[in-house]
Formats: sequence, C-alpha cells, structure tokens
Amino acid sequence: MAHDEPIMDPERVFEISVHNRILDTALEAIHRRFMTRGTLFADLAWLDPRNFERIRTTTLPNNALEVLSRCLIRFDTSATVDNLQSELKCLAGQWNRLKASHLEHYVTRTVEDGAEGQEDQESSVVNLTCAFCKNCPLCCYQILHRLNVFSDAYHLLGLAYKFLLTLSLTQVACERTFSTLKFIKSRLRSNLSAGKLEAFMLMATEKDILMALDTDSVIDKVAEKSELMRKLLL
Repeated sequence: MAHDEPIMDPERVFEISVHNRILDTALEAIHRRFMTRGTLFADLAWLDPRNFERIRTTTLPNNALEVLSRCLIRFDTSATVDNLQSELKCLAGQWNRLKASHLEHYVTRTVEDGAEGQEDQESSVVNLTCAFCKNCPLCCYQILHRLNVFSDAYHLLGLAYKFLLTLSLTQVACERTFSTLKFIKSRLRSNLSAGKLEAFMLMATEKDILMALDTDSVIDKVAEKSELMRKLLL
C-alpha cells in the first residue's frame, strides 16, 4: 500500500504547498482569460509581417479574420471578411517591395516601472527609439503610414492595425489608474465633483502631455473666463 512520506525540508514544503499552488493558479487564470479570445488572437496573428510569407505561399482559411471583421465593422461597414482578406493578400504580396524603402527611425512610447525594490515609485512613460526591424506589426503600420497608402490601397488594414496596436492585452494600465484614483480622491477630498475628479485623473495619468503644455497659453485660457481673471492674470 502506498503512503505519503512526510517532507522534512522546509524549503521543499514551501515550494510544494505555496509556490506551486500560486503558479498553478496564475497559469489557470491566464489560460482561462486568453483562451476565450483565442480566435481573435489568431486573426491578429495574420497581421504580423512574419506570417506574410505563409499568406503568399498558401491560401487563407475561410474563417480567417472573421472575428476581427466583427470588431471592425462597427467602425467601418465595409470591413467584411472578404475585403480584409483581399487587402491582406495584396499587402503580403507587396511587402518585400514596401519594406525595402528607406525610412528613418521612429519613437515609441512605453511604460517604465519604478526601480527594483521601490514599489512605491510611480510608473513613467518613456520614449524609445526603434531602428525599424521591419518584422513586427508596429513597423508594418509605420511603413504603410509614412508611404501614405492607408487612404487608398489599405484603408481597412490601417483600421485593423490601429485596433491591434491600441488593444490592451493586460489590465495593468487599468489597475494603475485605480491606484492613482486612491491618491487623488482621498478622505480629505471626498467631496470632489465628477468634473474636477476627471480633470485631476487626466493630469495624473497623462503627465507627459501636461508637462508639454505651454504655461502662457494655459494662463491666457484661464484669463478668458471672466473680467476679474483677465485683470489679475493679464
């Protein structure tokens, strides 16, 4: 008869009873969340330039881009499956010629977390320079945008790439916003109106835009509100 042997090593006990359970729970949550959108992710994968060679040599499945079409048709009624597949096949056939064009580096915005060991540090938006790998959806969007082919040849694909690049794959940004809300609407500021709270939230989450504003133009805007403000500020 088999029987469980007691584990005497405390590190091994912690690994089995705590670490492995947390890992299994996290993997199950990730699997449950992303598998429900697996068809959409499969459609978005066709927009990756690394799959263009496969599109050129084989035929697209009949149901390819079907879920993506249902997401885009609310913005453009012409975003049908046939139209999306037609534009994608055309782009895949012309991609080697399009990516051969010389284009300058571009700047991307990304969120950088605080230093390790400083959990209380707020995340900041930083600009990173990309040296055109020409092998990712962002580079594909940049090339098509700079060659100005979205308006004529690839109108629907332009909409699809915007949808892909603005789609939040995690909820980190949302959770960070709720954390900022706790700092703004504190116990002493519990009577903030919805309008002022929204303004403070925008200023807190979009600090880079706020700091880029011209101070003089802001003062002029405030001075236009009343005659008294005009006398005090101008």
